[in-house]
Amino acid sequence: MNGTVHNFSKQHSLVSNWVSELRNVEVQGDRMRFRRNLERIAEVIGYEISKQLETEEKEITTPMGTSTCKVLKQQPVLATILRAGLAMHNGLLNFFDHADNAFLSAYRKHHPDGSFEISMEYMSCPELDGRVVIISDPMLATGASLVKSIQYLKAEGDIKEIHIVCAIACSVGIEYVLRAEPKATIWCGDIDEELTAKGYIVPGLGDAGDLAYGAKMQS
Repeated sequence: MNGTVHNFSKQHSLVSNWVSELRNVEVQGDRMRFRRNLERIAEVIGYEISKQLETEEKEITTPMGTSTCKVLKQQPVLATILRAGLAMHNGLLNFFDHADNAFLSAYRKHHPDGSFEISMEYMSCPELDGRVVIISDPMLATGASLVKSIQYLKAEGDIKEIHIVCAIACSVGIEYVLRAEPKATIWCGDIDEELTAKGYIVPGLGDAGDLAYGAKMQS
């Protein structure tokens, strides 16, 4: 594995506070606060990612003269996995407000024996050739849905760089993703070590999609 992993809970930052609220059963029931914490984590990560993107100098006119400023050479493509990724996607959009967007509907389709497969029923994306893609999903558990989503995106164009943004990741899932995408960069609020037989992160935080948007009927 050659990819880079950034764990923000190893740094002294507010991200750790927001992750603690996402995990806390006494706090996470407030859906607006839960979504906002996901959004804020993504905002901080988006700022850090921006430091790695190519810039160019642009001369602009001010009321008093001209100024040469550094601006992004090319806007990234922001991708997310519906529906759980929407809050983090919005956080990234707050910083990359002129970015193109991609949406994927990857989800776990469970079988009676307890196993599951990743089903992809919808994807919408812009031109991807030579683009930097930032894909968000709050929980990187097994990594299967992220890998499949990235495969679908790569089938649409020659992607230049891939950045993965999540609130909580499992080390098992990180290894799986980097085996499939060794050049990807993973940015996460925290990393947990345990994954259950059903593919859920422990201690984790529960079902991010349900906590952000309400319980779903479909399994």
